Amino acid sequence: MTGWRHPYPADYGDALELALVEDIGTGDLTSACLPADLQVRGMIEAQAAGIACGVGIAAECLSAVADVEIKVTDGDMIESGDQVLNFEGAAVGCLSHERVALNFLMHLSGVATLTRQFVDAVQGTRARIVDTRKTIPGMRSLQKYAVRCGGGHNHRMGLYDAVMIKDNHIEACGSISRAVEKVRKSIPHTAKIEVETDRLSQVGEAINAGADIVLLDNMPHKDMAEAVQKYADKPVIFEASGGINLLTVRAVAETGVHLISVGALTHSSPALPLHLELI
Repeated sequence: MTGWRHPYPADYGDALELALVEDIGTGDLTSACLPADLQVRGMIEAQAAGIACGVGIAAECLSAVADVEIKVTDGDMIESGDQVLNFEGAAVGCLSHERVALNFLMHLSGVATLTRQFVDAVQGTRARIVDTRKTIPGMRSLQKYAVRCGGGHNHRMGLYDAVMIKDNHIEACGSISRAVEKVRKSIPHTAKIEVETDRLSQVGEAINAGADIVLLDNMPHKDMAEAVQKYADKPVIFEASGGINLLTVRAVAETGVHLISVGALTHSSPALPLHLELI
């Protein structure tokens, strides 16, 4: 079985199993109208241009009930009318698995497609587009995989693999310096520390405290550029965030930041339309 772009999320099987149980439950009532021995052939076809993603998991879904021929790989550009995969099997099984396969394929292709639009918008700058933790519960690894298929990069996977000291942590600790000092004592030496700042005075404090990454959150573009230029000689990575969209991302990239995080990649991407048709 192909269709995946490596490395793919090892836990996709859990999401697929839950989706099938959620949709089919104790059985597909509508399948009573279908002869049990009826064999059908069909295809999944793109209805708009975009970046394919979810081909591997859609093929896995249908392969439980049909023979599947995969036509594209996750990360490939597809056009309206392109066939993503073909299948042949029992009508009862194919039609009961149709919606789950399409749900994964349409959503993940939408994430990958929106990501590619952001990546294209900052082409020629040094900025990289990254995702966030604003993901659908249970779908994080698949959504972050889709971001990679669209040419983007992943931020931390969760609270467990990197430190992000945000405004509420700073408020609770009393200062950026105190928060960094306290967390540094308890984390592995391999873990990075990122500090969220919303004004220039905080940037210097974060860098002096030893932050590896400074998040410039909802700052005016001129302030972002000033921060990057002022601390260009420091071994620190600058990340921009906060309501960044396709109309503003180029201007943010041109401030010189290294990373631009966009929550919309995973929480607001429109599904790419595809459909399953018998042929």
